[in-house]
Amino acid sequence: MKARHPEKVNNPIHPIKKKPSWIRSKIIDTQNYVKTKEIINKKNLHTVCQEASCPNISECWSNKHATFMIMGDTCTRACSFCNVKTGKPIFLDPKEPNKIALATKELELKHVVITSVDRDDLEDGGATHFSKVIKEVRKLNKNTTIEVLTPDFLRKGDAYKKVVEANPDVFNHNIETVPRLYRKIRPGSKYLASINLLKSAKKINKKIFTKSGIMMGLGETKNEVLQVMDDLLDANVDFLTIGQYLQPTIKHYPLKRYVHPNEFNDFKEIALLKGFLIVASSPLTRSSYHADEDFSKMKKLREEQIQCRLLQ
Repeated sequence: MKARHPEKVNNPIHPIKKKPSWIRSKIIDTQNYVKTKEIINKKNLHTVCQEASCPNISECWSNKHATFMIMGDTCTRACSFCNVKTGKPIFLDPKEPNKIALATKELELKHVVITSVDRDDLEDGGATHFSKVIKEVRKLNKNTTIEVLTPDFLRKGDAYKKVVEANPDVFNHNIETVPRLYRKIRPGSKYLASINLLKSAKKINKKIFTKSGIMMGLGETKNEVLQVMDDLLDANVDFLTIGQYLQPTIKHYPLKRYVHPNEFNDFKEIALLKGFLIVASSPLTRSSYHADEDFSKMKKLREEQIQCRLLQ
């Protein structure tokens, strides 16, 4: 089976809406950007920054921040919002955990984000490989905090436990959209399965920070977004990211509207009042955008909460 890309699938054409003035990513080309690119290319690694056409790649790489994407660049799912190619993935690279660890060291990352494609073809969905990467990064980078952004491990039983038990500092799984839109946006996923994954991760390790994100502009209503917030809080999620969906190509799911920055601010206020520890909400917010700074804030807030409880 040849790898296929959403652009090549026989999907209807959806013209891309012109971006408003507030959707402007920074174009930065510094020595750090070049160095980051060289290290990633030299080790033949994949990043979600490149594969998913992240609008923040220039800024992040210039600050020597990169989100590594493990287990190849080909996904077994075909989510209609995503620019990662779909098809039959290659075999796992047994040297990848060490490559990621060495790249983390060379880039001098204080906080590293590791994500992956969906690997439904693997018996455990890639959970063992995730675990190996976490452990290898930890071994070579004692002071680096580790954040994982995992697939849902749907129909893989307790495989996800291997990732949690490897003890990353942050366990992230994006909910992406509201339940009503799942069939169109994430046809291979189940909303409640994603909620339960986050809930289960926290049950296994109460010290771990859990995180999730949602995209705006897909046709969701305000009340639906608020319900997702409640569901995530019920799953004890600490950190919520809210960002604008940017349609990658004319073959991807059509963008319904650009959400104004004021609406993102309103959602942030509501989410914080509801009880999230940290909320990042803006048009260009992505799961790993400023993840290192947000982790530091989250850790400080957790320590303050513990201190308050001790004083009561």
